[in-house]
Amino acid sequence: MTKKSSRLPGFYRLSLAERANMVAEWANLSPEDVDILTGRGLKNEQANAMIENVVGTYELPFGIAANFQINGRDYLIPMVVEEPSVVAAISHAAKLIRAGGGFQTEATKPVMIGQIQVLDIPDMDAALDALNANKANLLERANCCDKVMVRLGGGARDLEFRPFPETPVGPMLIVHLLFDVRDAMGANAINTCVEDLAPVIADLTGGRTNLRILSNLADRRTATASGIIPAAALTKDDLDGAEVAQWIAEANAFAVVDPYRAATHNKGIMNGIDAVCLATGNDWRAIEAGAHAYAARNGRYTALTDWHVNENGDLYGEITLPMAVGIVGGATKVHPIAKVAMKILDVQTATELAQVMAAVGLAQNLAAIKALATVGIQKGHMRLHARQVAMAAGASGAQVQQIADQLVAEKKIHIDRARELLRG
Repeated sequence: MTKKSSRLPGFYRLSLAERANMVAEWANLSPEDVDILTGRGLKNEQANAMIENVVGTYELPFGIAANFQINGRDYLIPMVVEEPSVVAAISHAAKLIRAGGGFQTEATKPVMIGQIQVLDIPDMDAALDALNANKANLLERANCCDKVMVRLGGGARDLEFRPFPETPVGPMLIVHLLFDVRDAMGANAINTCVEDLAPVIADLTGGRTNLRILSNLADRRTATASGIIPAAALTKDDLDGAEVAQWIAEANAFAVVDPYRAATHNKGIMNGIDAVCLATGNDWRAIEAGAHAYAARNGRYTALTDWHVNENGDLYGEITLPMAVGIVGGATKVHPIAKVAMKILDVQTATELAQVMAAVGLAQNLAAIKALATVGIQKGHMRLHARQVAMAAGASGAQVQQIADQLVAEKKIHIDRARELLRG
């Protein structure tokens, strides 16, 4: 079997139908899959079964990022995003990292945290003693809540007890259930377990339980991606690659020390990760919450990435962040386009998907700070944004690119100028 390559030179020059057919051949999609991808999508009756008060559906562009090589394997990355330049930028960054051997990734086990809030405890020390003495029984009970998960190799791993002597409502104890959720995102499994454990914990502590819910700060379920870009690969026109590598390292340092910059820096990372979450039917809001909370885990909000020039003079980048994603359950198995996206990715476990998303985040970050440190963020972004401006002004068909090209040539990417050009 021939090894597939995600290098697709000239992919952006093809028509939409040609691109869809190339991806279909690459991923062995069926004709029905292609129909879903290019036209049928989510039907109203399907949408009506997913959420409440449905009146229709809302579509976003579905694109493919190329050039990804992760742990020696090539991937095409499905992305759902409305912002121009994201897909193109991430494909370019993946090509740069590919020149250094591609992405190297790893992930921790898929352990999620469930929290139980306990109040009105008469004796905190006695409560902690009772909980520790009964830990084995509590874990056994938690495992009875989801025997399928246990049979698949998951289940309760530990209990942690976190007393808070002073809060706005008085002392409280937070019980953490650590639970391996295998290939699920895990919210339903975790919430079922902590709701079942809460009455027993109330009896053991003599207290009263209030909230029983998972935490989206999934800091026991992280994914790490790293990559090297040879300095020579960063050389272009009058830009010296070694200098560009240093500028990127300096840009990252800015985000490390300044939370105002870090917020924008990390938002760029999530531009890529969120787009894959949407494409695959995962909960992008949970991933966002976990990523930003993790960025502030040491008491100060900072960058999720590290970029520095290594001893060989090449650029090294790394990212670690919580990645609570699943390949079973939820919209991943319900939304027709999400199912096609999963076929394109062809990941076998949620842990593999988490590693792919971490690589996507690192690539998107590289693309953004490379542009910022060299030509500025607007040059490429506004060139692609010009097409949206042209359409907003009323252009259609071949007019869209014609008007966009003129706006870029004049460096006047404004809707008023687009309307003037349309009027002739």
